[in-house]
Amino acid sequence: MTTSTKLAPAPVIDETARLLTEHYVFPEIAEQVVDLLRRRLAEGAYDAESAEELAGLVTADLQSVNGDRHLRLKHHIEPVPPKRDAASLDAMRRDFDTSLGGAPRVQLLDEGIAVLELAPMLFPLEWAAEPLTAALTLASRAQALILDLRANRGGDPDTVAFACSYLLDQRTHLNTMHWRNGERSEQSWSLPHVPGRRFGGSKPLYVLSSHTTFSAAEELAYNLQQLGRATVIGEPTRGGAHPCNGWTVHPHLEATIPVGRAINPVSGTNWEGVGVQPDIPCPAADALDRAHALALTRLADRPGPTGPR
Repeated sequence: MTTSTKLAPAPVIDETARLLTEHYVFPEIAEQVVDLLRRRLAEGAYDAESAEELAGLVTADLQSVNGDRHLRLKHHIEPVPPKRDAASLDAMRRDFDTSLGGAPRVQLLDEGIAVLELAPMLFPLEWAAEPLTAALTLASRAQALILDLRANRGGDPDTVAFACSYLLDQRTHLNTMHWRNGERSEQSWSLPHVPGRRFGGSKPLYVLSSHTTFSAAEELAYNLQQLGRATVIGEPTRGGAHPCNGWTVHPHLEATIPVGRAINPVSGTNWEGVGVQPDIPCPAADALDRAHALALTRLADRPGPTGPR
């Protein structure tokens, strides 16, 4: 548990500064942030009573230069494992086990319209492939699909590509990650084959968003929106497009530092700092009703046995 004993901030700041210098995707911004951290340390701004208080103070300064919401000093109540990213994975695992693997709701509405909620995260694909296959296959027979990302706070880019693969017909370039280390890039594509059955690329698809929707969940919404595959309904998302790693800098503190940036092949940019802008803005609480009404209208307007005669 967190102790109330006053802690020494200098080792935490020194290690965070070193990691920023070595790994942050924008080296010139890293310099500015490191200068700020060292100046604030010298001023006594980080003389905190607890690790939790220090995390809040440092995170505010980390994000003050360019507003990068992935750049954080995260407090963990339980001791942080020393291995890179282990703290985040431990927290994810607890959420995974209590959320049906990240697909807590599949619901059939009237006229064959399905709602699939993905929350609270898009978990690592080695965990999530099986529950997502089950949920997406179950929803594949719907006449229209509402994908609810309003409570999704991010996750694994590979899981984004996996989910997109059920919602498209052809193998499609989704995103390109540009990494600082080695100045390399890595393309993300939908899969040529998926386990189970696809919903496909032609039936109506709606994505619900909120101010909580973040990171990989934003990528899922943004990919589908830029491809013209889905209509996004709700609120602008939080605006975090940079993949990050986490390093332990104190028994209860983890520095999360972006190591790359996403570039969408359609827009040539991403949602960093601005969020995914909904096609139909409305309060998040109203987004499901709006999507349902739009889907009903769309299905009623179709030609054929279920449409107008």
